[in-house]
Amino acid sequence: MKTIRLPRTVIALFCTTLQVCLGTVYAWSFFQTILVRQSGWTFTQSAWAFSITIFTLGVSAAWAGQALPRQGPRRLALLGSALFSIGYLIGGLALYLDWIPLFYLGYGVIGGAGIGMGYVTPVATVAKWFPDRKGLVTGIVVMGFGVGAFLLSKGLAPLLVLQAGQDLSLVFVWLGVIFACVLIPCSLFLSNPPETEPAPGTPSAPQASAAAGTESVWPYIRSPAFVILWIVFFFNIAAGISVISFQSELLQEVWGLSDPSLEPAILAEYGATLIAVSSLCNGVGRLFWGLLSDRIGRVAVFRILLASQMVVFGILMTETNPIVFSALVCYVLLCFGGGFATMPSFVLDVFGPKKMSTIYGAILTAWAAAGIAGPVYVGYLKDVYPDRAVLYCFLIGVMMLGAGFVFSYLLSDSRIRLGRPTMEATLREYGIPQTAS
Repeated sequence: MKTIRLPRTVIALFCTTLQVCLGTVYAWSFFQTILVRQSGWTFTQSAWAFSITIFTLGVSAAWAGQALPRQGPRRLALLGSALFSIGYLIGGLALYLDWIPLFYLGYGVIGGAGIGMGYVTPVATVAKWFPDRKGLVTGIVVMGFGVGAFLLSKGLAPLLVLQAGQDLSLVFVWLGVIFACVLIPCSLFLSNPPETEPAPGTPSAPQASAAAGTESVWPYIRSPAFVILWIVFFFNIAAGISVISFQSELLQEVWGLSDPSLEPAILAEYGATLIAVSSLCNGVGRLFWGLLSDRIGRVAVFRILLASQMVVFGILMTETNPIVFSALVCYVLLCFGGGFATMPSFVLDVFGPKKMSTIYGAILTAWAAAGIAGPVYVGYLKDVYPDRAVLYCFLIGVMMLGAGFVFSYLLSDSRIRLGRPTMEATLREYGIPQTAS
C-alpha cells in the first residue's frame, strides 16, 4: 500500500483518537454493575474479566514495543484495532450465550491483546513526528488513553444501553462495530516520518538500529535497578486499578448508605459520572505529574504519589460522604495516571535512549501483573465480605502503597552502567559517530 503523507498534526490527531478509543477499557465498572445485577455474575467473575484484559494488555504491550520497529506503525495499529473490535463482538456473543469462558477469551484475551498492541504504537509514532515537541505531544496522546473512559461512560455506553433496552450483548456488538469504524481508518494513515539523509560520518537509521541491537538488554533487565523500578510501578498500578475496576459500585454503595431512598437507576448515573470525572483526572495526571517530574525529579514524584495515596486510602476506609469519597477517588486516578507519565522518562534516565523501548516494554509487565492482583482481590472481598468490602479494599491498598513507598527509597535516577565503561560504549550509547583512528 502506498504511503499517504499527511501533516504531522493530522497524524497526532489520529494517534490521539486511537488512544481515546482504546482507553475506554477503564470504564469497565460501568458494565460490571449491570452484569452482576442482570446476568447473575459474581463480583469475582466480573473482576476476572477485567483482570484478564489488563494482564493481556500488559503482556502484548511489552511484545509490541519490541515488534514495532520491524512491523511498522500501520500494520501493528491495524492488528490492534481489529483485535480490539473483534473482542467486543465475541464478548457480545458470549453474553448472548451466557458463556463466561467465551467472554474471557473474547473481551479479555483478544480485546486485551488489541489494546496492548495499539497502546505503544501511537506514542512511539507521534514522538518521531514531533522531535521538537516530543514531551508535550506524547503527553497529549497518552492523556487520550486516560480520558477514554469519559467517552464511554457518559456518551456511548448510556446511549447504547438505552437504545438496546438494557441488552448488554447487543451493546457490546454495537461497540465492536463502532470502534472498528473509527480505529481501522485511523490506523491506515499511521506511518513514520520520511527518513532524512544522515550527516557525513553519521550512521543511517537502519545501521543505528542494528548497532543498538547488538548489545543485549537482559543484563539490564536482571539488574537491581530494573527490579526496584518494576516493584514500585507495580504497587502504584495495583492500588489504582483496584479502585478503577470497582469505583462505580463502591460509590453506589456509599450513596446508598447516605441516602437509602435513591433508586438503582440514579445510583448507576452517579457511578457513571464518577467514572467520567475520574477518567479526566487520569488524563490530566499524565500531563501534570510528567511535567512536575521534569522539575523535581522522577524519584521525588514517585514518593509523593505513593505517600499521598496512603493518606487518601486511609481516609477512604471510613469516608461516608459521597462527594468527599468521589473527590478522593479522583485524586487516586490523578496519581494512577502520574505513574504512567513518569515511568517512560525514568527508564530513559536510568537505561539510556538506545535501550529505552525494550526495557520500557518489559516494565509494562508490571501493568499486567497489577491487572490480576488489584481487581481480583476486590471482587473476592465484595463476594465474601459484602458489608466490609470497602474497608478491606482500601486497607489492602494502604499496605500495597506502603510497600511501594519503602521500595522507593532504593530508587535512583542515575544512569546504570554494567561493568567498566569504555569510550566505544559511551559513544554508541549517545549515538555519537566514531571516527577511524
